[in-house]
Amino acid sequence: MAEFVCKVGDTTGHVFQQLETAQTEVEARQKLADRGFYVYAVRPNLSVTRALSGFRGGRKLPTADFLIFNQQFNTLVKAGLPILKALDLLADRAALPKMRPFLNDVRLRVRDGELLSDAFEATGAFPMVYVTSLRAGEKSGDLSGVLDDYITYQRVTTGIRKKLIGVLIYPAILIFVASCIVSYLVAYVIPQFAKLYQDLGTALPVPTQFLITVVVGYRIWLLTFAATVIFGAIFLFLWSKTSRGGLVLDRAKLKIPVVGDVWIKFQMAQFTRTLSTLLRGGTPLVAALETAANAMTSRLVAGSVHDAAKQVREGGSLHAALAGTHMIPDLALDMIEVGEASGALAPMLGSIAQFYEEETNLKTAALISIIEPAVLILIAALIFFIMVALYLPLFSLQVGGAG
Repeated sequence: MAEFVCKVGDTTGHVFQQLETAQTEVEARQKLADRGFYVYAVRPNLSVTRALSGFRGGRKLPTADFLIFNQQFNTLVKAGLPILKALDLLADRAALPKMRPFLNDVRLRVRDGELLSDAFEATGAFPMVYVTSLRAGEKSGDLSGVLDDYITYQRVTTGIRKKLIGVLIYPAILIFVASCIVSYLVAYVIPQFAKLYQDLGTALPVPTQFLITVVVGYRIWLLTFAATVIFGAIFLFLWSKTSRGGLVLDRAKLKIPVVGDVWIKFQMAQFTRTLSTLLRGGTPLVAALETAANAMTSRLVAGSVHDAAKQVREGGSLHAALAGTHMIPDLALDMIEVGEASGALAPMLGSIAQFYEEETNLKTAALISIIEPAVLILIAALIFFIMVALYLPLFSLQVGGAG
């Protein structure tokens, strides 16, 4: 049995919503009609569907498809199509298949009389930055302009994320492959050579003796250490998803030389880009700060922005409120102060975001350019030592046999 949300009216003219359990939408309509109700709309109770799907991983909004949808949707809005007609067209024909379940949900809600922003918010799948931008566009009557700004925001943030992933993926693959090779040598090759040399009864050179002693004699300790590292990494990852764990790890990131500087600048680029987009769309400053805070991936930065929003709500200036958090770099604070004084806060925030995005890209590339050769040299030295240590006794046997 499925559950449906039904918009019905009674004989007195009172219109209301109620839940109805039935096998199909047609059956739900018939049951309501049999009880004397006028049936205006029937749709699946998607909140229940989402709750159940949450146990299976939930519905994930495809980022690339979402960008394409916004471009298509904005084109239809600019062409003068009514919102509901544009949603019907995109859900039935133009939209990419992965977006259709989300759009079907939205258009059913809009058809039932909900505002577009409320419909997107009710699905629980769309970013709050997007919902807040739509709400501002509805209030200002400039939905198309807001969509233009959000599409630009999507392109920039997606581009930065792709660049970072592209820069980090090669070192990650290199470390993974090297770990597999070294693990194979340690787990299988070295014990086989140790058994061979034990059977031969030959005296082993110091490097070979050291390698065999460490790998064979302390194998349990090595395996324990490797397992501890793996489980420790899993624990930290899971702990980082909690409120306390996220705060502690974010503070730890700030203290790491070079990495901490790159991390905070990336967070500042994300925060200022989001805030600039919301302000350009007409969202009030306090609401924009709260939405931008909720969009942050860092719990530490998000908490600082929420604190700043409280101070702004009480009448404080933005730059003073942000300065009180001790999280925002001085350069950004100075530029925000200038933006507030000149009445051009949104463009100034956009400039700050662009500056920190470029800084993040440059410093990340420079950091990786150091890490890559360092990892290669370390791995090459380790494998070279293992291979030389393993084959040194064979060279000794050959020399002895020749003599």
